[in-house]
Amino acid sequence: MDQESTEHVNNLLNKVADLRDSIYEEGTKAFKKWENEISRDAFELSAQNLAYYLALRRRDVRDIQSELTPWGLSSLGRLESRTLNNIDAVLASLSAIAGKDSRWSYPSQSSYITGQEQLSKNAIEQFGKQPQNRHTRIMVTLPSEASTDSKFLRELIACGMNVARINCAHDNTETWKKMVDKVRKAAKDEQTEVKILMDIAGPKIRTDWVFTTLKKPKVSPGDRWYLTKDNQTLPLDFESKVTAGCSIPEIFETLKKGDPVLYDDGTIESVVDEVTENGAVLKVKRTRTGKSVRVKAEKGLNFPKSQFDLEMLTAKDKDDLGFAVEHADILGLSFVKDADDIKKVQKELIHQTNKQRAAEIPLMAKIETVQAVENLPAIIMTAASRNPFSVMIARGDLAVETGYSRLAELQQEIMWISEAADIPVVWGTEVLDNMVSSGVPTRAEVTDAAESGRAECVMLNKGDHLPEGVAFLSEILEKMQEHQYKKTSLLRALSIAEDK
Repeated sequence: MDQESTEHVNNLLNKVADLRDSIYEEGTKAFKKWENEISRDAFELSAQNLAYYLALRRRDVRDIQSELTPWGLSSLGRLESRTLNNIDAVLASLSAIAGKDSRWSYPSQSSYITGQEQLSKNAIEQFGKQPQNRHTRIMVTLPSEASTDSKFLRELIACGMNVARINCAHDNTETWKKMVDKVRKAAKDEQTEVKILMDIAGPKIRTDWVFTTLKKPKVSPGDRWYLTKDNQTLPLDFESKVTAGCSIPEIFETLKKGDPVLYDDGTIESVVDEVTENGAVLKVKRTRTGKSVRVKAEKGLNFPKSQFDLEMLTAKDKDDLGFAVEHADILGLSFVKDADDIKKVQKELIHQTNKQRAAEIPLMAKIETVQAVENLPAIIMTAASRNPFSVMIARGDLAVETGYSRLAELQQEIMWISEAADIPVVWGTEVLDNMVSSGVPTRAEVTDAAESGRAECVMLNKGDHLPEGVAFLSEILEKMQEHQYKKTSLLRALSIAEDK
């Protein structure tokens, strides 16, 4: 090796060594703050690795990555699962190249895959055993008809459903009980395991009711409509095509002119034109179709620029939680903002059951706001320290809250942070949406479905062609399993590469 190369590899060795030392010091300090809160032994190593990974990601190491590549070494682009082990392997190789005795040794094969194995165990605990031909499970949101149609449920299971999701924002305990019983029976008939997730609605802001003098209450770009917190009095002095009641009146306390308000995952984009005593006048900027859109009751409202504090669990949520504890395998938590929200749920679970039983219940936090993304490490630490835990990337509300241009970036960040903590991820919202609705997928949907195989579970929503959608997704996931795991491309032999 010439003098220039020797000097370069020595400088690079020092850079990576300094990086390793600073990550170790910072990560160890952070872990010690968390350590006493961890009551689940299975999470201790995962929490430690998360602390090191977060310390790394506070730094820009792109220059080091580009310098490592010409030496045939790992560029550190795949170190979520075991951060220090990967850096140690690079340091051992650099030391060998430089001809120096190393204070770092190569990790054992078993220690290198510890994180991957723990993630697999956690996924089984959350979503059940891994299907035979794919490592990614399929979750299906059940329609109301599932409470009466056993044949439909058996078809879903035969097509590949592994987790049945019951959305507690709809129907009631009587219907949910029928769904649970029929899912259990259908799974037994099909001689397989199907986990049941009950998704607690949380403080979702919705339209409570809609009033209009029109036959069809539609609004178009340029129209104004009225959102009110007063269920008793209509704004008769305001000429509006539509007036809608808001389910959570607290939002009006911080609402101001110019704030964006989005209806039904951005189907209608409005801004506050005027704040009144009992509500707000909204002006429609655009609609998803560019044409008029009908305003309906029980549709979601998002306020991306408005800051307001809502209780994590409503009175209804607490009642639903009591039912879910008795009948569900997983509790889904909607609109989690921070670690305090998780603590409130854990406290309520102890109140509903007991400390031991509360700690056994698997929790799943839906990440659907900017605030939740920013607080994700603390959410994971608080939840997984006491309970089996997973996260869902709820891309519908998340896209509305953050803007579509940031969604791709944020969903990757959520997956990286989760993998560093060995936390299973659910890839949710609008997966094969057109396929499930019409029976025919779009090209973009197929690509999205293939990308979803990087998660431990993928969620499909309701539609007329749901069984076909489940079967099609299962086929895609089986094919992609041979090519990719997380961020790693799996280099199986390709027929296209054969010498013709």
